[in-house]
Amino acid sequence: MALKALTGAGRGITFVAHRNCCGARLRCLKKELHLTAHMTDLDRKRLFVKSYGCQMNAYDALRMADVLAPEGYDETAVMEEADLVILNTCHIRERASEKIFSELGKVREVKQERAKAGQAMVIAVAGCVAQAEGSEILRRQKAVDLVVGPQNYHRLPQLVEQARLRSGVVDTEFPADDKFDFLTAPAPAKIRSRGVTAFVTVQEGCDKFCTFCVVPYTRGAETSRSVAKILHEVEGLVDAGVREVTLLGQNVNAYHGAGETGGGWSLAQLIGRLARVPGLQRLRYMTSHPNDMGVDLIALHGECPALMPFLHLPVQSGSDRVLRAMNRKHTAADYLLTMERVRKARPDIAVSSDFIVGFPGETEAEFCQTLDLVKAVGFASVYAFKYSPRPGTGAASLTTQVSDAVMRERLARLQELAESQRQAWQGSFIGKTVEVLFERAGRMPGQMVGKTAHLLQVQADSLPDIAGTIRSVLVTAASTNSLHGTFAASHPSAHAMVHTPEVAA
Repeated sequence: MALKALTGAGRGITFVAHRNCCGARLRCLKKELHLTAHMTDLDRKRLFVKSYGCQMNAYDALRMADVLAPEGYDETAVMEEADLVILNTCHIRERASEKIFSELGKVREVKQERAKAGQAMVIAVAGCVAQAEGSEILRRQKAVDLVVGPQNYHRLPQLVEQARLRSGVVDTEFPADDKFDFLTAPAPAKIRSRGVTAFVTVQEGCDKFCTFCVVPYTRGAETSRSVAKILHEVEGLVDAGVREVTLLGQNVNAYHGAGETGGGWSLAQLIGRLARVPGLQRLRYMTSHPNDMGVDLIALHGECPALMPFLHLPVQSGSDRVLRAMNRKHTAADYLLTMERVRKARPDIAVSSDFIVGFPGETEAEFCQTLDLVKAVGFASVYAFKYSPRPGTGAASLTTQVSDAVMRERLARLQELAESQRQAWQGSFIGKTVEVLFERAGRMPGQMVGKTAHLLQVQADSLPDIAGTIRSVLVTAASTNSLHGTFAASHPSAHAMVHTPEVAA
């Protein structure tokens, strides 16, 4: 799972919850959420959510806020004023749990200061660290009131009330019911406040059991939502102004949800159906496994204009021996063949990937095979990390661990190569006309920010009323992480819009 969250979707709460306005705005939200007429401003409570890790956690954080809104919780960006603090955790990165405990120490101090002022605070730990650590979190940090796994956050209203009466509530059992059946749909005003792009989880869990990964243990087996439920959620988002939806899953291209015509539908069938939703202009999906890139999904990249030309497809290593040790069930040659087929279907597609450096037993020669694969593919972006053992996974007990010094050196080499490719690819857009979905105002007066079909951020001077529209922009410059441009004089032809990025080998 890529660990760099997309910006623009759920901006206010992807990493820290945003504040709702008071007064007339609050009264409007009360009406839309059907809150009881007798609830006053004094009855309202404040919610602070800090979310770590992947896009699915960002989506979960938003849904936590949605399920708590009818209970009187308004989001805030200021932890000190929160009645409820939720740390929505990720267990993928190195020392993830230790980082959470460090953060909990800071939250505990805030809780103590509020208590001195006669103000209560409930502290909840959610997400994958909560699922993996369970009651151990309560033992190590006494200030925590509630621990809830990622499959149970639909129960937050009841769990929070229990925690107010009795600290030390833990709910990490995998439920028999589907949490999506119990989640509260956000009000249209709330959706609009989050921007014109959105995440929608369509698949959860993983059956692959890669030896480095905890997802099968923290998120469970692969499950897919029905097409009807996904369609209902997406239509609600689009009706409220969303123009781009990213479909999420731990292994999203293994999607097999119940279709409209009966039987299980593939991800390609789901995307084809969603592409017909009026007003939905762009679709993306992540994160995928190479073994689940079916012929129908590959073909769809060349057949569906709404499906954007960007694919995140983790490979993890260029060494076949390392891939076998990881239990990836594909070879480097398999991955390259998939890339060949994808690019034949959509020549201008941009590809990103994940890599683990220093997997137990990795030799210098095997690491060089990874560098060779990166050179052969030419990635638009790469997410590379040093291997770190996750308790309970197959690789954690291996005795052939690579030293940290060697991992650091190899990681630096891989990142240098990947960055050279990224800069060359980004720079290849200078002088080209690209289609930009504008999302929000930029930092500079009169500036608007949006993204291209290839997921590159673009900044352009504009009137402030173009959010949610797609405009043609002539790229004039490229900085480290974004493009800069001016509005094109006229809309380019379909042929002019197809730009095959150049990536340095």
